[in-house]
Amino acid sequence: MTSTLLAGRAALVTGSSRGIGRATALALADHGADVVVHCRQARELAEETAAAVRARGRRAWVMSADLEDPEQIAALFAGVREQVGGLDIYVANAAATAFKPTLAMQPHHFERTFNLIVRSLMLAVQEAVPLMKGRPGRIITVSGHGTRFTLAHYAALGSAKGAVETWTRYLAYELGALGITANCISPGVIDTDSARYYLKDTFDRLDQAVARDTPLGRMGVPDDVAGAAVWLASDLAQFVTGQVIQVDGGLSLASGPFEEIR
Repeated sequence: MTSTLLAGRAALVTGSSRGIGRATALALADHGADVVVHCRQARELAEETAAAVRARGRRAWVMSADLEDPEQIAALFAGVREQVGGLDIYVANAAATAFKPTLAMQPHHFERTFNLIVRSLMLAVQEAVPLMKGRPGRIITVSGHGTRFTLAHYAALGSAKGAVETWTRYLAYELGALGITANCISPGVIDTDSARYYLKDTFDRLDQAVARDTPLGRMGVPDDVAGAAVWLASDLAQFVTGQVIQVDGGLSLASGPFEEIR
């Protein structure tokens, strides 16, 4: 599907070599946006995403940066300024953590999780906003089900994503006068490589439980999240800001599935 909904706009999607990030990059391109594809190390996969963007008739750039490193964040946006010229859409999607219970957590696990997810958001927004001057700026963050429901070994990631939700509201409050909106997408259980890694042997069992307890009858896929990002990035959502939008097929209406993996 192609459209001109986002024609002439430039987007940067972090962690877009695979999963939700890749799906979001491609969906934005389907609707007319040029896309900066970001990765940390998976350059080959990022190049595949960029090739898919170009196959849709859009421009694409691949830029690598470790978002735990403030200097590399600055270099990433310097590259956007030099090669793209400006930015309309920033999607903060990249995330990683050590899946450990609190009593097994070491300081470096905490620091790396929060530096990658929370500190990088602050630093990236400071770099992105000047590039959005005179443009319909859109900041879109990605949270997760673990901010509302307790999941095994998910404390660090859930807490970091909770901070992202709160910071997104503050960004909406602070940046509204500049014409920039900020919203957060909170996916439910989405069938990604990361989810399969986290859930391991329980994935198939949870898949069945989610399908049973989700009103729409299935587990989500990355394209479900990407569709919400396209809407938030467009003028259709120009008066929507400071919101955390659940994209979970109604799973958050039930608490049953997660009992399957406790």
